[in-house]
Amino acid sequence: MPELARNPVIHVVDDDAAFRRSLIFLLESLGWPVVAHASAADFLAACPTPPSDFGCLVLDIRMPGMNGLELQQALHARGWMPAVVFMTGHGDVELAVQAMKQGAFDFLEKPFRDQALLDTVAAAVRHGGEQRVAEQRRERAQLLLARLSPREQEVARLVALGRPNKLVARDLAISEKTVHVHRQHVMEKVEVASAAELARLMLSANPRALD
Repeated sequence: MPELARNPVIHVVDDDAAFRRSLIFLLESLGWPVVAHASAADFLAACPTPPSDFGCLVLDIRMPGMNGLELQQALHARGWMPAVVFMTGHGDVELAVQAMKQGAFDFLEKPFRDQALLDTVAAAVRHGGEQRVAEQRRERAQLLLARLSPREQEVARLVALGRPNKLVARDLAISEKTVHVHRQHVMEKVEVASAAELARLMLSANPRALD
């Protein structure tokens, strides 16, 4: 069963060294492990793929070179949708809204209260962990369903929709006995015991599977 990371690491990306140090001190005061990066390029070099202990990304929206929004887009292009808390300056609200539309968890306008940052980071870590568990479940469901032959996939979809064997046989123009055999094979291959479990598995793999 997938689990949340037990000691999630907070990654901070900000080009202001003094501000970076203050964030590290604040986050570490509550026991968060923190890794700081001076630029988006440094973060990409340190984390070319999602670390298993990743908690969330606290990211300045305006930085020299690649800015925070561009880093977010670069991560999405790699298939990584991390929980991001953007830090914005005065007048950056339009950029922050754009970041939210692209999947950022939240944004804080500088100067912000220490507690506001701590609360937002804690919520972002929970959100990111839940997303990671959901993704692991989706991948497992897809692997199980990939075991099915094309005909078994057809039978599985109709069974998951609650069709009795007689109607599945009619819809697929095969005998009811053949449907019964396929149904047994489907249940064995994807490791479920009922149509309801099969439906949940298919929806985990693809929310539109039963449309």
